[in-house]
Amino acid sequence: MEKVPYQRLRWEIITAIIGFSVVPLLLLGAFIYQEFSLSYTAKIQESLKTLAENRRASLDLFLDERVSQLVTLAGTNSLERLRDEDYLHKVFNIIQTRSRHYIDLGVIDEEGNHLAYVGPYYNILKGVNYKNEEWFSAVMASGVYISDVFTGFRRIPHFIIAVMVRERNKIWILRATIDSEIVENIVRAALIGKHGDAFLVNRDNILQTNPRFHGKLLEPVSCALYGEACPNFSGATSTLVEEKSIGGLERLYGVSVLQNKRWVLVIIEDPLEQLSPLFRARHLGALIGLAGILVIVVGAVFITRAMMKELERMERKKATADEISIQSGKMAALGKMAAGIAHEINNPLAVIGEKAGWMKDLLKTEDLQGSENFQEFADAVNKIESHINRAKTVTHRLLGFARRMEPVSEKVSINRVLDETIDFLENEARYRNIDVQTDYDQELPAITSDSTQLQQVFLNILNNAIDAIGKDGEILIRTSFIAKNNALAIEISDNGPGIPKDALNKIFDPFFTTKEVGKGTGLGLSISYSIVEKLGGRMMVASHEGMGTTFTIYLPVDIERPQAIY
Repeated sequence: MEKVPYQRLRWEIITAIIGFSVVPLLLLGAFIYQEFSLSYTAKIQESLKTLAENRRASLDLFLDERVSQLVTLAGTNSLERLRDEDYLHKVFNIIQTRSRHYIDLGVIDEEGNHLAYVGPYYNILKGVNYKNEEWFSAVMASGVYISDVFTGFRRIPHFIIAVMVRERNKIWILRATIDSEIVENIVRAALIGKHGDAFLVNRDNILQTNPRFHGKLLEPVSCALYGEACPNFSGATSTLVEEKSIGGLERLYGVSVLQNKRWVLVIIEDPLEQLSPLFRARHLGALIGLAGILVIVVGAVFITRAMMKELERMERKKATADEISIQSGKMAALGKMAAGIAHEINNPLAVIGEKAGWMKDLLKTEDLQGSENFQEFADAVNKIESHINRAKTVTHRLLGFARRMEPVSEKVSINRVLDETIDFLENEARYRNIDVQTDYDQELPAITSDSTQLQQVFLNILNNAIDAIGKDGEILIRTSFIAKNNALAIEISDNGPGIPKDALNKIFDPFFTTKEVGKGTGLGLSISYSIVEKLGGRMMVASHEGMGTTFTIYLPVDIERPQAIY
């Protein structure tokens, strides 16, 4: 492949990965945010509705308890006893010990006269007649009455609870002033956020408690802060939650109607404050999304780069495999040629050997033994036989090399294979004055492997050692058994110049060589490394420049089916 197609393919893969990853991520994020927003908004409205109902229930309970206390007090005491202010004072102290919700307590007859009074406004209220007051007519008509907040004779805002009692032929009223701060506290407990508000209004839309932003007590609800009129909450009939825009600002209104008193509880919330967790989640989600997109982009670039590198590596591997295949074909052809040569040589060697044997038999006759040159004849025949045997050994090795490509599984003696390999290189080593020494473990176990493939490995390493030394050096071959790993170790060391550090990690790569151009293919160690791995072993190298190189081969003892190397 050329660089341009690689570059185009790289960008196509990156675009595809980003497209198929980011688009679903954005769609999923938008869908999740929309669903979560709707759910969260509904949850806020439901929470506001629940809050309004809970506060309304608290107010109803408070008023119910106060009415019940006054009804019980009026029903268990006579007018004669309660009009005694000393006794009324004791009763007032008793109920105040349980709850300090009352400001004062008074007994009023059917003509509106104040018969008895306990409280801080004695001088103002003791002689007051209430016959013409609105609340007096209301309690006489209904029996129990809870007033709106008003100022009355005290000139301060308050509200009362009055209970009418029929005793024989008399009618009288037990009246209590309630501390409105308690009601204020119950309402203020509903305040949420910096812009939230909560208050009570009566049926005339008049404020019964002090709001934060919507007017003043005993005045109509005001939205002057927003520059326009407020909604009228007094007409509400049930609990409801609405979102309205006032002065361009969105507000949530929760409204609930009290049962004992036709007051309306209003709770106002700023939806932006309540939705702030949603907005934070949106911003966080956006940041996470951007981070995810960045990770996807970076990941796409790195993955694509890795894929391209792997593709290039596969291309190189394929090229290497093709080269190895070509080399293997050459080696196979060379093997066949060597086998043919060996067979052709063996025939004349057999004839020469037969004739040498016949000549040796002739030398045993009495006539020839008496000849002056008998010993020279005998020496010559022995040398002929010796060189015939040597030639047979060479042809035998050529035939063994010819069978190299055929996989075999046999019991192998590593020491013997090493000796045979050394014999191949004996003349070369002697010519270069290189001493090949051995240090064998004589009790080394035999292994099941392929002797010819192992011989090729040893031959490659020894050839490289001889080439590295050049002249006047030493090679040491050591074998040992490692019981812990159940493996054999073969170390081949030389005292040559060593391998440069920057080349040490590349020596097993195909076509990598440190030899001069034309003197090495770079396939020897690569093929050897593959052979050792296929046989279930591993090969390691250690080298220091100027101190020589050591190749160590580990072979398992229990391997049974070695694979062929082609």
